[in-house]
Amino acid sequence: MIDPAADRDGIFDLLVCNGTIAELREWQGDTAPVWDGLPEETKIIDASGNYVMPGFIDLHVHLREPGLEYKETIATGSMAAAAGGFTSICPMPNTKPSTDTPEKIAALLKKAQTDSKVHILPIGAISIGQEGKELADIEGMAAAGAVAVSEDGKSVMNSALYAEGMKLAAKAGIPVFAHCEDIDLVRGGVMNAGKRADELGLPGITNAVEDIITARDIFLARETGAQLHLCHCSTKDSVKMIALAKEEGLPVSGETGPHYFTMIDEEIPEDFGNYKMNPPLRGREDKEALIAALQNNVLEAIATDHAPHSREEKEQSMLKSPFGIVGSETAFALTVTELVRTGKLTMRELVERMSARPAKILGIRKGSLQVGMTADITIANTEMSYVIDPEKFYSKGKNTPFGGKEVYGVICYTIVDGEIVYRNV
Repeated sequence: MIDPAADRDGIFDLLVCNGTIAELREWQGDTAPVWDGLPEETKIIDASGNYVMPGFIDLHVHLREPGLEYKETIATGSMAAAAGGFTSICPMPNTKPSTDTPEKIAALLKKAQTDSKVHILPIGAISIGQEGKELADIEGMAAAGAVAVSEDGKSVMNSALYAEGMKLAAKAGIPVFAHCEDIDLVRGGVMNAGKRADELGLPGITNAVEDIITARDIFLARETGAQLHLCHCSTKDSVKMIALAKEEGLPVSGETGPHYFTMIDEEIPEDFGNYKMNPPLRGREDKEALIAALQNNVLEAIATDHAPHSREEKEQSMLKSPFGIVGSETAFALTVTELVRTGKLTMRELVERMSARPAKILGIRKGSLQVGMTADITIANTEMSYVIDPEKFYSKGKNTPFGGKEVYGVICYTIVDGEIVYRNV
């Protein structure tokens, strides 16, 4: 069992009662659980040879409901999350209509009670309709259950309006999740600007598109006192700026996605929509900088940016395809394969980046298996390999660049509130 928040890494027996962690006992070499007098209906899971971890928390998903249910629903997206070992997920507000009022936050949470396999931790929009013109009711959404606010999918380009939103988020005690993109610099780009974009005859997106807004947002966070979390970081300079902000003592954190440390733009084989994401796959130096930032805790979280689309939308040129790939069901295995098995991260560090740190960023009492905490548990085997097959995804979206890739890391059980919601043994 690995539980970084409790500084626990060893072989234990774990007892779950009524949805909570009831007791932990260090394993004494017995072949049977150490508790006597358990009810006959007690479910016993033999996790020998596996890792037992606090349930993963995904800070960044798109569930598409309401309004875009042909891409994904709360039911299918949450099942995909469960299959990926996630017990809590944070859906972004860029639905149709946007999640931009306390009533919409409440409606999402109510729907999740019946439709979701995992905990839904909603993120509200910063501006009404995500149009960047008028602030949404940030304090009201926080009171209704929003764990953060974000304009994800775009940046709030009006810096004065954004600063006011940051102040309100700070007052409400929730973080601002920043999508850093200077829309005026995108210029129709669909992949990273560089040699491969030139070879494919596609317009490129420079690193400056991300870096300029990263710098702005850090300065505004310092000015407003907001807790800032930078989403899907993809460039070497964005992590440099986060490191400087941390050195200054600013409450700034960052995440990256498995695709950014698994693949680079030079490896894109063809002009095909499944390789189009925002920000785009970057160059080798960026990839190496992201991995180093995960190693030294400059980037504190690994999140998926799970962005499902229909086949018709993605199976075409990047010029016509929407941005985004799915990631809920491949994130753990890609991280194990690319970082753990290569010695770049330990399993303890993986759990920190996928569970303990995300919980800390959100300020929620999750991400640990201490007695009395909710029994959100992920059990996985890192020695087993499989080939990624998008046709087996629970998500409606099959849009991944990793179909056919052999990976290590199989989710065996996902347990939410003490109930098994996914099993693969």
